[in-house]
Amino acid sequence: MVDQAEQNRTIAGTEIGTGETLDLGDGKVLAVHRLPSRLGRPILEVEELRHNKGNDATFGIWRVRGADASAVLKIYKPPSAGFTGYWPTSEVPSHWNHWRRESLAYAEGLPATAYGAAGVAGPELLETHIRADGMVETWLAHVPGVEGFGWSPERLARFAYELGVGQARWVERVPDLPWLSRNWLGQYLTEGPPRCVEITDTDWDNPGIASWPMPVREGLRRLWTERDHMLAVAQATERTLCHLDVWPANLIDADGRSVLVDWAFAGDGAVGEDISNLILDSFTDGLMDPDLLPEITEGATEGYLRGLRDGGWSGSADDVRRAIAACGAAKYSWYGPAVLGRVVKNDVGTSNYSKDNSVETAVRRVTGMVTLIADWADTAWKK
Repeated sequence: MVDQAEQNRTIAGTEIGTGETLDLGDGKVLAVHRLPSRLGRPILEVEELRHNKGNDATFGIWRVRGADASAVLKIYKPPSAGFTGYWPTSEVPSHWNHWRRESLAYAEGLPATAYGAAGVAGPELLETHIRADGMVETWLAHVPGVEGFGWSPERLARFAYELGVGQARWVERVPDLPWLSRNWLGQYLTEGPPRCVEITDTDWDNPGIASWPMPVREGLRRLWTERDHMLAVAQATERTLCHLDVWPANLIDADGRSVLVDWAFAGDGAVGEDISNLILDSFTDGLMDPDLLPEITEGATEGYLRGLRDGGWSGSADDVRRAIAACGAAKYSWYGPAVLGRVVKNDVGTSNYSKDNSVETAVRRVTGMVTLIADWADTAWKK
């Protein structure tokens, strides 16, 4: 990693922007601080990439193809006055969604070095600058390859192994970097998507979720009621350096090498927290066959445990399994209630990723997921 002074020079820079623009189509033009020389001229194509447009920290993400190479442009923006959505950002460096974190992580070299020795790489940083409008512009080398949603369960299990090896070196020694997130899960549950839940206790009897077995509904109901207790269980586990947004959309197989992108949440987390999210978030939006859930759950869990062992960790496997269960149940304590709320309103909701076209489809599709969440909650309660 580069030192703090070098990071500050990289971020702030002294160059005056070139005033170049990108043609986004439909008469829209984007001014950029500077186009990386590696792209070459002319610029042949600008494509907006799928991302969470409800995130207040993200102005936009594009893939830019030049005559010589392609790059990904990410522009981050400071907090918006009066923002009321579920993905607020902050100037506070330890905030769960601090708007500068990812650009600082790349300038510091974290994506390349955090788990690099274990075989998990990050995209190469080309340039990053503070723009004249106060936003931050970061250019990353485009990584061609197969996105995680195209991976087999075996390939996901291999990545879980690599992540275990990589995170073993950081157990109880998370780097003391001021911009890493702290108490990410607690902040997310307070400020993030869980705020969308609007249900009453009697809604659990709604016939729209009758296909969920009664023990699952009762487990989800208890979890939602006692979610603060579950969070406490999750937070009492061993800590390591986590990515905190590990899901297939942030994974690329580049000629057999695992590349992990989107480091905006990185920070202190539980051993196993990233694996719990990989398992559940592979299925939240219907982009992976729900029948694969049991295989991916087992493969990712056992792969991660083997990786921890091979990385030098010597703790309790049962404690990690419980941490995976507690973190998954805590983070997704709102998920079943949110689906129930959509049933009550007969509103499928909106998402930048989901393909559900009716609440009935959504209820059927997530049955395996909510069953796992309830089972994980039961596992976490028992100790």
